[in-house]
Amino acid sequence: MTATDETIPLALCVLTVSDSRTLAEDASGDYLADALAGAGHRLHARALLPDDRYALRALVSQWIADPAVDGILVTGGTGFTGRDSTPEALLPLLDKQMPGFGELFRAISFEEIGTSALQSRAFAGLANGTFLFALPGSTSACRTAWTRILRDQLDARTRPCNLATLRPRLSEPS
Repeated sequence: MTATDETIPLALCVLTVSDSRTLAEDASGDYLADALAGAGHRLHARALLPDDRYALRALVSQWIADPAVDGILVTGGTGFTGRDSTPEALLPLLDKQMPGFGELFRAISFEEIGTSALQSRAFAGLANGTFLFALPGSTSACRTAWTRILRDQLDARTRPCNLATLRPRLSEPS
């Protein structure tokens, strides 16, 4: 399938991983929810969980098992501190990794924050036909990922190709 002239609204979930924030203080989750709605997508669900790999894995597993969910945006837990466990929690759930996402995110981040970009363990992939994007917890990092990568790749009008138009083919048998 190729790019189209029409938008394809996707049902997306937003998960914030934080030991120190509440939903009322979740600027990164707020940004992502507003940005995806502004792009014509639908917020299917939103949650905030502490850095606990088993709680993260349980909720994301529930979302990827739901055929109504097209994608999941996770913010937080991608750093190097002892409690940062998003990659350890969620990478085992992926059927296919999207290495280019993390590479591109770090390259773009290097333009903004220099060598500090190497501290990001941002990643993406596909689980049960559902896109999963794991972003750093800062609002500026979420803005960078959304405006420089995700907004266009989740837009069916992006040429020469995009992730949105792949959606119907993601669960094809191998």
